[in-house]
Amino acid sequence: MFEKSPKSYTDLLGKTNRIVEGTTITGDINSPADFRLDGHLIGNFQSKGKIVIGPAGSVKGDIICKNADIEGHFEGKIQVLEILNVKSKSHIKGEVVCGKLSVEPGAEFSASCVMKPNVKNLPHHGPTKEEQSA
Repeated sequence: MFEKSPKSYTDLLGKTNRIVEGTTITGDINSPADFRLDGHLIGNFQSKGKIVIGPAGSVKGDIICKNADIEGHFEGKIQVLEILNVKSKSHIKGEVVCGKLSVEPGAEFSASCVMKPNVKNLPHHGPTKEEQSA
């Protein structure tokens, strides 16, 4: 009668997890909601929402998310379903796969980049029908 049902992703919209400056996390983070990182993450991050890496924040590992704003440091592979915003003071090294990319002047962007407007349809394993008939 008084049980609370778990909140769905739509109920989490507009709510943001936050790791403050000076905090270091070693390990993986998996979050259904948006996330702001002003501390340091050594590990992988996965979210159905948006990640914001603040000016003091850094990630060394892989990221998979819907949207991303990077102001701090990132090193690894990042896969962004929709839009990746790279701010002017950011430093990015590694691999980038995104739907759309915005890079402000002054950003350090030392990464291979593949833009796929349909990142939702990442290639499946095995040859396609067209490849089989060739």
